[in-house]
Amino acid sequence: MFPVHCTMTLLERNVFFKAGIAFCTVITFLTAVVSFVLIPFYSQMEGISRRPSYLFQIISGWFLGNDYLAVHVSLILAILFSFTGMIFIYSYFLRTSTPEILYISFFTFSFSFEIIRFILPLHLIYTFPVFYLLGASKVLLFARYFGIFSLFIASVCAAGFEIQKTRNIIFILIISTLLVILGIPVDTQTWDTSFIFASGYTSIYRMIEAAVFIACTATFLVAVKVRDSREYTNVAIGVVFALAGRNIILGTDNWAGPVTGIILLSFGTWFICFKIHKIHLWL
Repeated sequence: MFPVHCTMTLLERNVFFKAGIAFCTVITFLTAVVSFVLIPFYSQMEGISRRPSYLFQIISGWFLGNDYLAVHVSLILAILFSFTGMIFIYSYFLRTSTPEILYISFFTFSFSFEIIRFILPLHLIYTFPVFYLLGASKVLLFARYFGIFSLFIASVCAAGFEIQKTRNIIFILIISTLLVILGIPVDTQTWDTSFIFASGYTSIYRMIEAAVFIACTATFLVAVKVRDSREYTNVAIGVVFALAGRNIILGTDNWAGPVTGIILLSFGTWFICFKIHKIHLWL
């Protein structure tokens, strides 16, 4: 087994958790304000040119038409997940030192940036400059990929690979995510019914997400052997639930998605945290 060294102290990590909770609180308040503006407007919105291509969306689309209010609800649930998830992680791991939980908190925190999707219906009301739409789309893509890459780093920590400096890993994580999203062309003139602007090379980036999903799950399973703990099998199961829920709630445009997505995402994330906390209580 390889030791994992983390230069970030428990105090420093908890300061980040508190800052994340404060940020999510502001985002939650802004979501409430934006909701008062947008909910009455959805009935006036014209049909959008295309629907998301997620498998769940294709299946549910056979039975349900798109509903902008359902998208709005899914956004609210994603933002509330980030807010409550950060509070849960802070309180649950307040005195427990584990390198994985910092990166899991990054995954949880990334959902607060889904508020950016509101810029599309707001654009239809206030007509923002294209530059702002492009910048917002890039920030949203960064947050999404940063979140799933962070979950992969958590699995690497669990597998026992030696990590000398947490700050260096975070820096590498940021640079890697930037390299991915900078290569994604965004078409601000075309969007889908989940309030996402069309982007290029969709199939390639779907493959990247799938590869990260498989690698993350597999690495947690490797941790079963490396750490000699069967609990990491349960963590891998939690990852499957969390990422399935993530894909549903981020891509849904009808009422089949919000409840299904938030249940899978919340249960999966809670299960990951619960099992990791249990593992480190015995270390």
